[in-house]
Amino acid sequence: MFTIDTASPIIVTGATGFVAGHIVKQLLEAGATVRAPVRDPANESKLKYLNAIAENASGQIEYFKADLLDEGSYHDAMVDCSIVFHTASPFVTAVKDPQTQLIDPALLGTRNVLEEVNRTPSVNRVVLTSSCAAIYGDNADVQKAPGGILTEEIWNTSSSLSHQPYSYSKTVAEREAWKIAEAQSRWDLVVVNPSLVIGPGINPHATSESFNLVRQMGDGSLKSGAPRFSFGVVDVRDLAQAHLAAAFKPDAKGRHIISGHDTDLFEMAQTLVEQFGNDYPIPRKVMPKWLVWLMAPMVNKAMTRKIVSLNVNVPWKADNSKSIKELGVAYRPMDASMNEMFQQLVDSGSFKK
Repeated sequence: MFTIDTASPIIVTGATGFVAGHIVKQLLEAGATVRAPVRDPANESKLKYLNAIAENASGQIEYFKADLLDEGSYHDAMVDCSIVFHTASPFVTAVKDPQTQLIDPALLGTRNVLEEVNRTPSVNRVVLTSSCAAIYGDNADVQKAPGGILTEEIWNTSSSLSHQPYSYSKTVAEREAWKIAEAQSRWDLVVVNPSLVIGPGINPHATSESFNLVRQMGDGSLKSGAPRFSFGVVDVRDLAQAHLAAAFKPDAKGRHIISGHDTDLFEMAQTLVEQFGNDYPIPRKVMPKWLVWLMAPMVNKAMTRKIVSLNVNVPWKADNSKSIKELGVAYRPMDASMNEMFQQLVDSGSFKK
């Protein structure tokens, strides 16, 4: 176990995001003062869900104007903070310009935040939200890993600006973070590398790619079948707990794969059949790889035939033992996370009857 130190303020970048929302919630409930740098502190509609949590918690939240690409804009929010959670980075796959939409915010944003850490003597630890995408690019890479299992020692070397640019953005950002951290000795860097994040959000109208994926299981997009596109999944609440352990366990160090279950799209969909199958077109059969290969680029330009070839029907496995042993993460069942997430989509009006 660990104790959340509430003696000094704690900064959470990207505080309105899917993952960060749960980190902020747990910090506020522990009585911490949370500093939230946001683009527009006056945008109450964007902040109302965090404010609602703060109203019922013993901690307090303070907003500061900042932008990932604006050098020095995190100064005011970071003054006197001991812990920095850097979660802010875009998670989108359908982009027109990967450099400006993915790489720049991830890489330059990480650089700006960590250079501010270097200028802020009160900071003693940074927790970076990286991704399993910084460990592998395609499932074909998993097959080349020792024993066919991903570990924290492995880095993604197959992604680029033109192939899997999201994964490339996470890789270059994490490498930059380690480079900056290793050039100094005052503060520690601890990294969490989650797989696909699922579960209910603080904001029921969250725009994370995770919600788009699960929404397709009930809106008819996959009614003809779901592919065996494999990856890991983790509940957002378990991931938030992992972040807190990474921040407040004195001996936490290095990278940590945060992934509760090795699964695939079809298997995820099957967890919804019992509760929602009578009312929504949950996919009941596997879409064959040849059909996915044929159709994917027409349905989603980001889903190239190369991606289909390297990922569909190729198993995904990762070793999460470090997160369990060193961070004390206890992973909840996937079906519980999926059903709560789908129910939230139903309640928020995501599906037109």
